[in-house]
Amino acid sequence: MAEDQQVPTNEADYSTWTTSRLVARITELERQLHSRTAEYATPPAKQPEDAAKDAAKSAPSDGKVNQKEPSSPAAGAEKKKQVKPPKPPKPRREIDPSRYNTRFIALKFAYLGQRYNGLEHANGNATPLPTIEEEMYKALRKTRLIFPTDTTGDEFVESYAPRETKPYYINWDGCEYSKAGRTDRGVSAFGQVIGIRVRSARPKRNEVVQSDENADTTMQNTDEANAAADDGWDDVKDELPYVSMLNKVLPEDIRVLAWCPRPPEGFDARFSCGERHYKYFFTQPAFSPTPGASGFVPRDGSGKPPKLREGWLDIEAMRKAAKYFEGTHDFRNFCKLDVTKQIESFYRDIFRADIELLDARTNPLGYVTQPEFQARPASGADESAESSAAPLPTAAQVYVFHLEGSAFLWHQVRHMVNVLFLVGQGLEEPSIVQDLLDVTKNPRKPTYEMASDAPLVLWDCIYPDKKSGSRADSLDWVYAGDVRQIKSHLGKGGGKFGLGGIVEELWSVWRQRKMEEILAGALLDLAVSQGDKSLTIGDGVEPIWERKNRGKKIFVGSNEARTGGYYVPVMQKRKTELVEVQNARWLAAKQRKIENGAKATKMEQ
Repeated sequence: MAEDQQVPTNEADYSTWTTSRLVARITELERQLHSRTAEYATPPAKQPEDAAKDAAKSAPSDGKVNQKEPSSPAAGAEKKKQVKPPKPPKPRREIDPSRYNTRFIALKFAYLGQRYNGLEHANGNATPLPTIEEEMYKALRKTRLIFPTDTTGDEFVESYAPRETKPYYINWDGCEYSKAGRTDRGVSAFGQVIGIRVRSARPKRNEVVQSDENADTTMQNTDEANAAADDGWDDVKDELPYVSMLNKVLPEDIRVLAWCPRPPEGFDARFSCGERHYKYFFTQPAFSPTPGASGFVPRDGSGKPPKLREGWLDIEAMRKAAKYFEGTHDFRNFCKLDVTKQIESFYRDIFRADIELLDARTNPLGYVTQPEFQARPASGADESAESSAAPLPTAAQVYVFHLEGSAFLWHQVRHMVNVLFLVGQGLEEPSIVQDLLDVTKNPRKPTYEMASDAPLVLWDCIYPDKKSGSRADSLDWVYAGDVRQIKSHLGKGGGKFGLGGIVEELWSVWRQRKMEEILAGALLDLAVSQGDKSLTIGDGVEPIWERKNRGKKIFVGSNEARTGGYYVPVMQKRKTELVEVQNARWLAAKQRKIENGAKATKMEQ
């Protein structure tokens, strides 16, 4: 009987089992089921006092509390996946302009123009690149420094989405806005100036505005307010740090350099500007020289071999031609006519027109050679003398065309530079400048090209004291890091040097482009040095790599020279109509348009 009660563990055919064995098997399975149920059953909830006792028992003797591990891997993974939802964007904080004082100031700023569609913004025009005015307007609105009378359509100011190619609307009404000069697409400026009315930290009599760049609260009718409204307020030291405020929200290639707290009465950035300085940079050689005998083949149709190898410029001839620009002349043959402005006088004063070599020891970043920036303390005059005696590099050099004048016509500088390049390449004589300036003999402009935009910089805008007769700038500029406003810069990164300073930011911009220059130059040297060098020179006048009977390569300031047929001299090119004829035709077309009931455009008004 005991044998019958044994429960087999490996048999599965219950049909052969006896009754006693089946009963024993069922009893065993029920016991196992109850055991498993008890094992996985949820324990009863503990009372608070029991939980406290258990916690005290489980606490380590050193007093440190152990973090409870998740009961299972799945539970731990679920906890890790729980991510807090992102905070909603802060709503735009509007401020009441009536509670703030405003003041009229001038701003001097710089920009690298290659990423922008020029300075001037035209409402309704869809440009592929943003304009400088568009970026400045956004920065002034973001910092709540201006209060335009109409802000309809400028919702893009607070947008962080990628810029779309569509019309953007900005409005300077109520801001007393003016600009010194209009730079074209791709042109840079290091001394652009605007006049504008902005928010001030100067408190009103019964309310004090926080002297902070993000101020949008006030203190009203308090002793502190009345005390702050006394005449002890300094309009520079206690003012908002305009330079650092704007630089924090502007793109890295647009930097505000200074602000003028007290422009003269009636100041207009354009009409008060007495002098503008331009610089145009170019390399020598202008483009990669044509190697071997092919570099001296006459390709201008004259049959005479060139004085210099193709690619090199005659700097002395260019200097001679540039000097003819100086003085007061009619520059109608050195500009693009804007008939909408109906200009009748093309006389402009040129104070300086010259070409100089940039000393590689001091340009660019010449400031790092100064004693306070040297790697080691200066040991004396001998070290500086040795440094100054170091020879200039003999590789590709950089020259700059300096141009200083009272005012300039549309595209005038780029037309002047292109004529100088033609002289430098031996395609024109220096006297071509005199011929084009003689509007009695040549009243119609030849249709020649103008130089590239990228190397051109509006270097500075000068506002002289007309009473003194001096050409020096008379505006009192407060530059970044000025000691008069050092209190406003503390802790805000608005100084000249140090973390967040303008020098640190511009160094980053320069170094990025410098590395690109070094790598591109190294790659160019590598490509020239590799392979069979005999192919560089060739056996005859026309090597195998040279295209037969190609035309002259023409340099106009761009990255590549242009190749065409035989060169056509400037004075033999097709000429435009007389200025008077073009102006009269445009006026007649405008009059017909008005008579037909069409509304004049903004440009025609």
